[in-house]
Amino acid sequence: MITVLTVETPGLGDRSYLAHDGEVALVVDPQRDHDRIRAAADEAGVRITHVFESHIHNDYVTGGFRLARATGAQYLLNADDPVSFERVGVRDGQVVEVGTMHVRVLHTPGHTHTHLSFAVSDGSVPGAEPTVVFTGGSLLYGSTGRPDLLGPDHTDTLAHAQWHSARRLAAELPDTTEIFPTHGFGSFCSATQATGTASTIGAEKAANPALTREQDEWVRELLAGLDAFPAYYAHMGPANSAGPDEIDLSTPAEADPAELRRRIDAGEWVVDLRTGTAFAAGHVAGTVNIGLGGQFVTYLGWLMPWGTPVTLLGESPADVAEAQRELVRIGVDRPAAVATGKPEDWTGPTPLRSFRQATFADLAAEYDRGARPSVLDVRRNPERAGGFVEGSVGIPIHEVLDRIDEVPAGPVWVHCAGGYRAAVVAGLLDARGIEVVAIDDAFGNAEPAGLPIVAPAGTTVTT
Repeated sequence: MITVLTVETPGLGDRSYLAHDGEVALVVDPQRDHDRIRAAADEAGVRITHVFESHIHNDYVTGGFRLARATGAQYLLNADDPVSFERVGVRDGQVVEVGTMHVRVLHTPGHTHTHLSFAVSDGSVPGAEPTVVFTGGSLLYGSTGRPDLLGPDHTDTLAHAQWHSARRLAAELPDTTEIFPTHGFGSFCSATQATGTASTIGAEKAANPALTREQDEWVRELLAGLDAFPAYYAHMGPANSAGPDEIDLSTPAEADPAELRRRIDAGEWVVDLRTGTAFAAGHVAGTVNIGLGGQFVTYLGWLMPWGTPVTLLGESPADVAEAQRELVRIGVDRPAAVATGKPEDWTGPTPLRSFRQATFADLAAEYDRGARPSVLDVRRNPERAGGFVEGSVGIPIHEVLDRIDEVPAGPVWVHCAGGYRAAVVAGLLDARGIEVVAIDDAFGNAEPAGLPIVAPAGTTVTT
């Protein structure tokens, strides 16, 4: 019998897996903080003997390299992956025995050229077919991994390969085979937003566009729907190919208000981990706000110039430790400093700053008074294409710092789809002395509030 345990990494939208037969275990696509996987193995009472990597990851630094060395397990990658360390190279069609589990290697290019999937069957049952398949960035729940992360010269080839790989999995595996993808739970490695949290080959045959549409149609729609991905991705592949170092999660030095001010004035990133509401109510001048409650590490890695020293401000040591753990997953190994407590503890003689939070109803009230406030929409382009506030300026969150001159004059009302990204951008603008109002509201409330909305067809809807 094969048991699969899932280790979630919601901040990156990924999953890692530990599969075992009651005695020995294999691991697929572990995150860099591999202590979580080892804890799961200890709790299950099993020994990790094999670590499989579906591909050279672009959205995080792998823990596979160090996990294998810590446990004495074999580290298995595609034999054609260009890495600078010793590993066990595997190829399409090869079967690896892990205890009573038989792992069949399937070459499923599309997310990368050398991407692999792993179909696992119970070898203790003669003639048993695979019951689970680990699909990495190939076949996801209702979607596939995106094909454009290796650059435009590869995108078209990989898109077509992805369609064929999905079809191969559907053709060669039983309908009852459970699918366990690495991406698709909020990761930007997913071509489109994946659906659901569990699936089978049979279910995907009925609903996944890669399995229900013809190749040319699917590729055309896939490529048309691709949007930007985080800038830090450029650094993940090289780190994974080199063999990442072990992590150090010990607490960095505590910074006093004078040191925090020196770091802010030097252009370093001092990041307040509190909620957008708490930050708006009072914060240290020049700090930025990326709250732990959302995709903290994705947006910090995307927005912060790579290599900039980062200092973490949290209400508790636990908050700082959580942020530090998330940062090592993308290769930001040691915060320059930390501070805990309240903003009053961090600011010294410098007065705290604050700005207003509001709703779309508050914005509509401005229109009712005859005002035409400046509105900044920081959603991504495909989101804005579905409808936007008439007269608003659209600058996706990841472009704001490069397009700061295009931000309308303050006070500027900043909104996104739900409030998290608006809070991040409001903090960035506030740190640059721009007067802001952060809209902490769902965009779906904009039209019911009476705001003039430009619909997808280009018509203005005023309700």
